[in-house]
Amino acid sequence: MLRVSVIGFGYWGPNLVRNFSKCGGCRLVAVADLDASRREKVRHLYPTIDVLETADELLERDDIDAVAIATPISTHYRLAEQALASGKHVLVEKPMTASSQEARHLIRLAEEKERVLMVDHTFIYTGAIRKLRQIIQSKQLGEIYYYDSVRINLGLFQQDLNVLWDLAPHDFSIMDYLIDKEPVSVSAVGASPFRKDGYSLQSIAYVTVGFEDETLAHFHVNWMSPVKLRRTLIGGSRKMAIYDPLEPDQQVKVVDKGVEVIEDEARYRTLIQYRTGDLLAPKIDQTEALQNVCRHFLSCIESGESPLTDGYSGLRVVQLLEAAQKSIERQQGRLAVEIGRHFSRPSAGAPSDRSSRIVAGMVP
Repeated sequence: MLRVSVIGFGYWGPNLVRNFSKCGGCRLVAVADLDASRREKVRHLYPTIDVLETADELLERDDIDAVAIATPISTHYRLAEQALASGKHVLVEKPMTASSQEARHLIRLAEEKERVLMVDHTFIYTGAIRKLRQIIQSKQLGEIYYYDSVRINLGLFQQDLNVLWDLAPHDFSIMDYLIDKEPVSVSAVGASPFRKDGYSLQSIAYVTVGFEDETLAHFHVNWMSPVKLRRTLIGGSRKMAIYDPLEPDQQVKVVDKGVEVIEDEARYRTLIQYRTGDLLAPKIDQTEALQNVCRHFLSCIESGESPLTDGYSGLRVVQLLEAAQKSIERQQGRLAVEIGRHFSRPSAGAPSDRSSRIVAGMVP
């Protein structure tokens, strides 16, 4: 029987502990957390589990086969490296690491040690996303034209990462799973409207990912929205799909809407014709996604197969995050120069210079 432990009992750790404690084929051995109140909570809820203060205490033990890491992103690399080096299998929360260099090192180390390295991209294990992949793979949507995702709400502001690194990993991992195409470009803009006492992390971001065949993916993430939205639109040449996890009864909808190009031979021109048909809401498996994550992790350890969300999956998401962050930083600097050079406000009573607005690209 596999002996599993969890590092971190903050926001996500309790969910991992709960699900591993229900999995057959494993025994939950220990939980580590620096916070005394959290440790006391573990003792109260799970009296048979060893409760430790530091991750080092846990990772030094020989009676642990696998570790789930649910700690701040800045600690993922060190803890995962230490766990793999000591011969333990690793399940690490998203994003996998804070850099692609760190992610590549963990992948190499896992391969050298012949240990499972898996990233908890939870949404990949939902019935809705698996159903969406089946629909796309079966060509019901036809050729994919665009992928549009919105993930916005009010809060939670993070202290160690911005909204891009907090929310976008969910949607980047979903896109990576659903769209079998290689991204070739990333462009992003972000803003930090809330600044106080040195806090200036971006809380709003827009990211566009381009593919070789001109397919576009667009992502909007925001901590400052008055409403909570979780919605993805996927447009294809035949049909379109809507994914909304906040709609429990119709998380996935396939809509027979689109456009068709027809040739008007009499007038020697091309016409666009709109098409509207039926809406289908397929049945979705409602098994808790994290239960599927834990079972898959244990199954991969037993069988030696590569996880669905392995280290390479985690690396691809980190690469997208890095590229988007770099684009935001470059874009902010470039726009500041353009506005300062071409878009100065006229003095009072002076006519505005429309040509400067055109040069700056602000007016078509």
